[in-house]
Amino acid sequence: MQPQAFSGPCAFLRLCLLSLAALVFAACGSTTPAATAVVQPVTEAAPLGQPSLTSPSPAQNTATAGIQEQPEATEAAQAQAWLPIPDCSAEVNPTPSTTEGPYYTPDTPERTSLIEPGVVGTKLVLTGYVLATDCTPVAGAWLDFWQADGNGQYDNTGYGLRGHQFTDEAGSYYLETVLPGLYPGRPPHIHVKVQAPDQPVLTTQLYFPGEASNQGDSFFFPELLVTMQETVEGVMATFNFVLDIR
Repeated sequence: MQPQAFSGPCAFLRLCLLSLAALVFAACGSTTPAATAVVQPVTEAAPLGQPSLTSPSPAQNTATAGIQEQPEATEAAQAQAWLPIPDCSAEVNPTPSTTEGPYYTPDTPERTSLIEPGVVGTKLVLTGYVLATDCTPVAGAWLDFWQADGNGQYDNTGYGLRGHQFTDEAGSYYLETVLPGLYPGRPPHIHVKVQAPDQPVLTTQLYFPGEASNQGDSFFFPELLVTMQETVEGVMATFNFVLDIR
């Protein structure tokens, strides 16, 4: 009996199904592994304000900063460079305290220059250190200055020639002001309050060498004399405060 030949539409459909089955069998029985797709990890964009993956390294940042133009040295920086290092070879005694006087005003503005429009007097730059009795510098010490102007007049209604500041990490301070004039019955002087962090307040006054009225002043101590020299722009003076830190 001869096999019946496929013919017609049904025969064509049956032939297609047999071909498809053969292809599936060949694929499943193949020993060649199928290609695997490589999935790349998704990287999120760096949040605003943080370095991205393409940000320069710290070394590159340092190199870039090194070639940037540096600002010119200010008068304060020049004065600090001139400021001599304290001599700790001799015994260091605490700075004497004196009277506060009648013209102290609390809550002065924080500033390193007391020179404002209308202030009368010869310019004075006062610098120095705040030290402990073992000659170590006191960082963050509070200094509050107040004084008369070049005519010996105090501002008792505002904050003229009054201000406070804090020592830097080296224990140094810098003040721009004017030479105080003669106050009736008193030699020229500058009032100061000094306080190391969490320590008592020292209230004292600074005096100027060469003043004949210094010796007759009941609050004068030779240890309160500033070291002074004249410059082209005015007067430069230094004084180191020494605190008895407990």
